[in-house]
Amino acid sequence: MSPSPPPWFPPGPQPSVSPHPPPPPAPPPCGPSPRPPAVQLGSSRSPAARLSPPPPWLSQDTGVAMPGANIVTQNDLLIVGPGVLGRLVAEKWLKEHPGCKVYGQTASTDHHSELTDIGIIPSLKGSTISQKAPYVIFCAPPSRSDDYPGDLRVAASNWNGEGSFLFTSSTALYDCSDNRLCNEDCPSIPVGRGPRTDVLLRAENVVLEAGGCVLRLAGLYKIDRGAHYFWLRKGTLDSRPDHIINQIHYEDAASLAIAIMKKRPRGRIFLGCDNKPLSRQEIMDAVNKSGKFDTEFHGFTVPTVHWGRGWRIRKPGPTLGGSPNTQASQSFSASTVSTRSHTLSNSSCYPE
Repeated sequence: MSPSPPPWFPPGPQPSVSPHPPPPPAPPPCGPSPRPPAVQLGSSRSPAARLSPPPPWLSQDTGVAMPGANIVTQNDLLIVGPGVLGRLVAEKWLKEHPGCKVYGQTASTDHHSELTDIGIIPSLKGSTISQKAPYVIFCAPPSRSDDYPGDLRVAASNWNGEGSFLFTSSTALYDCSDNRLCNEDCPSIPVGRGPRTDVLLRAENVVLEAGGCVLRLAGLYKIDRGAHYFWLRKGTLDSRPDHIINQIHYEDAASLAIAIMKKRPRGRIFLGCDNKPLSRQEIMDAVNKSGKFDTEFHGFTVPTVHWGRGWRIRKPGPTLGGSPNTQASQSFSASTVSTRSHTLSNSSCYPE
């Protein structure tokens, strides 16, 4: 009579068990041990690591992460749209919360390997998440969405309500465009002004109704990304040189977003800018003086006509514990295009 199978055997037909034990394995041959395979230059993983079984949150069929496979801890973060800003948020969050998990939802699998390399657990948009996250930040732009407010509803449904839910929006929603200084108390434009702003206003409403917060950001930039880089590539610009531009460095925007999430506010709108509005001409003069580019901007072709808006934050950082970074005298300087500064601000006003 065959012995009973152990309890960890799967149900169904069992393999036969021989009463005679198998012969012992042959001893290894004499001589030196074979040399292990060499690690290729430029690879962060050894061949053995590349051949090891994939982590439990990664599907072996598609390489798509399965966020619900792990138990969510109190500092875990879901990033919807881990692009330039989202990746910076992830890197800073992981440094501040060692051992936590950061999930990233994307519209395609094109950059999943890059996300995995920096510690983000990737998944496709629409993936089912069995465990809700305590922190959720939505950084995806509306350009790749057929239903942007609907995407925000899905993100809100993946928030467990314990930490913070933050949506990165735009200062374009403030109704201020006559070249005067504006602040976070300025009214928002009404729905119906245009399709681009309407979709953002509706998305903001979804977030606020769910108890989340909105961070309206000025123009994001870094040394090789932003308005200055676009104008530099064009060489000349058919625009007014004195138009006021408001900006915030990607690094500062990420720090600001984290500072907000850590305070766990509810239903509020925040303004993120560097508090140093500059004209187009001032920005491009700084670019030409920086010496960081192999080409030069040649100028604007439209005569000066004062128009635009300059953001000045009226209520600085104490409500959120102060600015994450020390302010510089000028956010976009000639000495370094990538110099950063910003002031933390908040506003609870929102158009009914």
